[in-house]
Amino acid sequence: MTTATSPAARAVSVTALLIGLGSLLGFARDLLVGTVFGADAGTDAFLVAWTIPETAAPLLIEGAMAFVLVPLFSRAVEAGDDVRGLVSSTLPRLCLGLAGLGALVAVGAPYLVGLLAPGIPQAGLAADCMRVAAVTIPLFGLAGYLSAVLRVHQAFAPPAAIYVAYNVGIVACVWTLRDRGVYAAALGVAAGALGMVLVQTPAFLRRIGPPRRPARGVPLPLAAFLPVAVFTLVRQCQVFVERFVGSSLPEGSISHLNYAQKIAQVPMVLSLIVATVSFPQLARSIAAGDTGRARRRMAGDLAVACAVVLAGTAAFLACAPDIVAVLLEHGAFTEADTAATAHIMRVYALGLLGQAVVGVACRAYFCGARASWYPALAMAAGLIVTAVLARPAWGVTGIAAANAAGITLTAVLLLTGLRSRVMALPFRMAVAPLRGLLPAAAAATAAGWGARSLLADLPRPIALALAGAALAATFCAVAAVSGTALIGTTPITRLIRMRGRA
Repeated sequence: MTTATSPAARAVSVTALLIGLGSLLGFARDLLVGTVFGADAGTDAFLVAWTIPETAAPLLIEGAMAFVLVPLFSRAVEAGDDVRGLVSSTLPRLCLGLAGLGALVAVGAPYLVGLLAPGIPQAGLAADCMRVAAVTIPLFGLAGYLSAVLRVHQAFAPPAAIYVAYNVGIVACVWTLRDRGVYAAALGVAAGALGMVLVQTPAFLRRIGPPRRPARGVPLPLAAFLPVAVFTLVRQCQVFVERFVGSSLPEGSISHLNYAQKIAQVPMVLSLIVATVSFPQLARSIAAGDTGRARRRMAGDLAVACAVVLAGTAAFLACAPDIVAVLLEHGAFTEADTAATAHIMRVYALGLLGQAVVGVACRAYFCGARASWYPALAMAAGLIVTAVLARPAWGVTGIAAANAAGITLTAVLLLTGLRSRVMALPFRMAVAPLRGLLPAAAAATAAGWGARSLLADLPRPIALALAGAALAATFCAVAAVSGTALIGTTPITRLIRMRGRA
């Protein structure tokens, strides 16, 4: 049993470690940007330009590229086909197409800025930054392609390290070129995207080798790509709504929304680690028609994701001001910025469970030879709710609440559809872990809030650490008492053991 489970356990551990390191470097990046540039019209301009890599990343790295290529290469491996020949047929065409798209974005940057944020004061600076950020489109596409191939070949460390390389590039450029203003951050985004490719290239060459001239052309599976791409882009449109509405709010609003979202997303990203490792196996199970095994994998992934993200939600609700202050309140980032960002983050936190569920559940719909359009329709329903509720009159609070409401609706629709469209997973079975985890999150929030009040006289970092410990202990204890096994035999442990037997 130990021998069988060790590869899966190592994959989860290494992935968690590298993603955690990438998240810490992301904090360092946001801390540095906030300290050096603050939250003003300049940072708003950069964040409008950052919409390009923020859209390209989910589409080309963890979104459409992974959802299409992981099943494609998994089926090729399962059938014993020549993977190197498949790479040689598809990779050059993909790179050429994405390079052309990046060039179009660079040329049309002023028009895109006007479309995304018509009320932004420094539109010229935003367009300049967007031209630089356009290079991320082909680089993210290549990075996502390499990640998909490596994960299918059970190489998880290089793909998990891409955000380490990405954030190192941004931090290095912001620090060394800070005299150039937020333009330095745009250069850092481009440098970080190049780092994503370079960190995976050696492992790719060892396992696959350089592309060769293919004996016959293999077209990219556009029929599978389009539904996934539409789903990913519609999901990213939530950010477009935020930037569009935020551009008409007071200066710095877009920056506060961005800082709050970046911090709040960390538990969601961590909650998807096991799902990321299991995705190739899930694709093989569905392709082989083994719905029982696929159902067990999906249920385990949902249990892990819910546990991680609800613990994070409790931490944000109880300690948001301290978290923001410890991370960002330095230099140009003021106490007022901390208060505004923490308030937004608490509202965002209400949608984290929906974000995690969408991230796990949507994968099952994309594992067949032809991807389903249902996730795109579910996401469109959520986007309509977000767009209707995100009104300028309701300020940044309304924007954050609209985001949470829209993504939660999408999560419910995706879970409901699993039973009839993919793997016969009943909705009741999918949400079963919440019976113990929701009371645990509520108790943990109260414990963290109370501990933070009692420790108000201590330095903020110390008080935050102690309140976090009380919160975590309460969460685990209540979850265990209510029947959710988080201590000893955790969902992660059970999932790894199950995979070892599969």
